[in-house]
Amino acid sequence: MGDAFFRHIVAGMRNGVLAIARDGALRLMNSEAYRIFGVAHRPDDIGRPVASVLASHPDVVRTLLAAFDLHLLPNRAELRLRPSGKVIGYTVALIREDDGEVVGAAMFFKDLTRVEQLEERERLRDRLAALGEMAAAIAHEVKNPLAGIEVLAGLLRRKVPDAPEVQGMLADIINEAKMAAGIVQEVLDFVRPIRLHVEPIPIDGALQAAVHLAGTKVDPGGITVAIDVPAALPQIQADQHQLAQLFTNLLTNAYEAMEGRGTVSIKAMTTRLDDGGDGRDAVIVSFDDDGPGIEPEVAEKAFSPFFTTKPQGSGLGLSIVRKIVDAHDGRIDLESTPGRGTTIRVSLPVVADTGL
Repeated sequence: MGDAFFRHIVAGMRNGVLAIARDGALRLMNSEAYRIFGVAHRPDDIGRPVASVLASHPDVVRTLLAAFDLHLLPNRAELRLRPSGKVIGYTVALIREDDGEVVGAAMFFKDLTRVEQLEERERLRDRLAALGEMAAAIAHEVKNPLAGIEVLAGLLRRKVPDAPEVQGMLADIINEAKMAAGIVQEVLDFVRPIRLHVEPIPIDGALQAAVHLAGTKVDPGGITVAIDVPAALPQIQADQHQLAQLFTNLLTNAYEAMEGRGTVSIKAMTTRLDDGGDGRDAVIVSFDDDGPGIEPEVAEKAFSPFFTTKPQGSGLGLSIVRKIVDAHDGRIDLESTPGRGTTIRVSLPVVADTGL
């Protein structure tokens, strides 16, 4: 068996394999490694400095080059790649000649993105189960007094029809009680486990329903909504009610940020979710607005529970969106430029592994 046989073995492996010489020159990189790193194959890659071939992944380069100076090499470690967000599990080994001289280093790795997503969903489910029990008990104790306050304030308003000042204060009490009750309900919606009733759903119908629902919650004013959904777009296996809530929350969030001016463009197209293996067919729906945009430090926390920049917000609107997307085994990404608008992309697999 010659060298060609072993090259074919490495080329056909479903794990990434990467090897460098002592001087940092690339000596081997199989097709799976190119795929995971998202690097285009060039015929002259072999022999080039690994720092040049993997210029977009300096962490990987540092890990490989550091192998020559370490006494204990990384084994079954994990690394998150930037900017793709993929997670790899890897092992590093030194390459030695027959006499023991170190002549290179090799990295063997696997795309763990899909595994990481499933583990995160499991952790989220466990946290929500514990939080749900506590929230349900608190909500029961809080909702009844709030309802009582609202009813009693309404009765009192009818008893003092000729006292405008008192009428105004009672109206404020009723509004605040309703707002508090709404926040309690949002908390319950967030911690309650999602039970999906999956059926074939046309994206266009769900978006049209969301536009109507969003308009009943927040006055869009002069905002124009433009929907562009190809007629040949495949239906997805999803929960119709949850999907409508997902799109509605995104639209109401945009309406509130835009303050009655501008345009929200909604586009849908087919895509491929590359999360390890052969990927999955999916539909990506993007919401682009030309509103004020948000600062990077705010964008990083946008989907975190109870984080909000609104004076009277609960901070759960986008968290619920994230939860619904996760339940459908999808992805959500946010990009925003202050002063130029915000883009949110929701990727939903055509057939999802809905295990949440």
